[in-house]
Amino acid sequence: MVLQKEPPGAVVWGYGEPGAAVTVTLTGDGGLVVTEKTARVKGPSATWTIVLDPVAQGGPYALRARQGSAVATLRDVYFGDVWLCSGQSNMAMTVLQVANASRELAAAARYPYVRVFAAAPARSDTELGDLKRVDLPWSVPTAENLGHGNFTYFSAVCWLLGRYLYEALRYPVGLVEAAWGGTPVEAWSSRRALRACGLAAEAPSTSGPQTPSVLWNAMIHPLLNMTLRGVAWYQGEANAFLHADLYNCTFPALVADWRRAFHAGSLGQTEPLLPFGFVQLSAYRGPGAAFARLRWHQTADRGVVPNARLPRAFMAVALDLGDERSPYGSIHPRDKQNVAHRLHLGARAVAYGEKNVVFQGPFPTGAILDVTGALLNVTYNQELVWRRRDVPAFEVCCGGWRPAPVVTVRSRTVTLALASCRTLVVALRYAWAEWPCDYQACALYNTRGLPAPPFRLDARKNGGRELLLFPAAGI
Repeated sequence: MVLQKEPPGAVVWGYGEPGAAVTVTLTGDGGLVVTEKTARVKGPSATWTIVLDPVAQGGPYALRARQGSAVATLRDVYFGDVWLCSGQSNMAMTVLQVANASRELAAAARYPYVRVFAAAPARSDTELGDLKRVDLPWSVPTAENLGHGNFTYFSAVCWLLGRYLYEALRYPVGLVEAAWGGTPVEAWSSRRALRACGLAAEAPSTSGPQTPSVLWNAMIHPLLNMTLRGVAWYQGEANAFLHADLYNCTFPALVADWRRAFHAGSLGQTEPLLPFGFVQLSAYRGPGAAFARLRWHQTADRGVVPNARLPRAFMAVALDLGDERSPYGSIHPRDKQNVAHRLHLGARAVAYGEKNVVFQGPFPTGAILDVTGALLNVTYNQELVWRRRDVPAFEVCCGGWRPAPVVTVRSRTVTLALASCRTLVVALRYAWAEWPCDYQACALYNTRGLPAPPFRLDARKNGGRELLLFPAAGI
């Protein structure tokens, strides 16, 4: 197993006889005692909790808990960074299901210091103190436990994220999977978080694992004592068709609530602004614009993260990773390598503070209207690469949404043609579609190959030709 390394202390806990003393001892090579602490078993829960002294990265160690003559020992314990991976089916997709699966499974043996753990899918109407079942106890990665079956264990996005982080950090990484396909954000949210968005008083409109709070109760609440380094989240498809217009509240509320709960549950060891990464929905061959709207709401209607409503968050843009031929349906694209790579860039920049890591694609900062030429010049915050000139990406609202063809792309500026507009431009949007482009073939990228995220912005006139762009909330 992997416990969280310094600077925080790892939390260990267990069960015992109420009132009894439990002594926990951490030993290194040759049985050398690194730390030893004692706690009383609390009643009526019959649980004990101990915060270990901070331990540097490395191992192996042995961890022993003793109550009277009863002794339990965990061996092969390492200290590194622990990441929790949660969400629905795109997080639950295993390494067996991804592109180049055979090669990825064969590579597992090269990463013995990335350890994996998977909670079994479970639900409960009340908050539980322990997991009902464990699908995969702490394990060294093998082809068998990374590709146990379809949508079981181990999560491909989680594994690849951990692998990329290990390659960058060069010390142990622990990965905890808690995912269930087809589940909405409400099922992973506490009643407290749902009340913040006005949902708790509603009678449930769903059942089974879709019921509000049942997965929080059974799969997240039992983990709250863990000291974590960060969270990776891949969810949202279910909410494209359920309470979609509330996702700009329910998702930020979940993030804030998980942070508070893990900080409190770990006795202050998990940091209050726990780094939280997520995957923006990929392309999907479906009718309407449900995914386009949900992508916007995933950012709390800001377009990019971190932002004021989602601080210390990072996002992997995946709209250019669509997989029309996926045997699991286009809603389950098989390229999880690029998803995890983009997530790990965000983790390095936001969670680890690496200043020179570029983790976001280009995003607009303003626009100037050229009335005489019927053009709109959109300025971006990064150098642009115009990868596909045949992709209709931009639309303007001028008496209805109309295509705005790209005339030129120069450095950080995109020039759009407005010949179809007979009235004032009041809004601008980019890649606002269920299937914005084919695989890695969207219109705009940065020089590092990261796609420009979708956006929908209001254009407000500011004395003449200059337009100010503002996030358009409530779309």
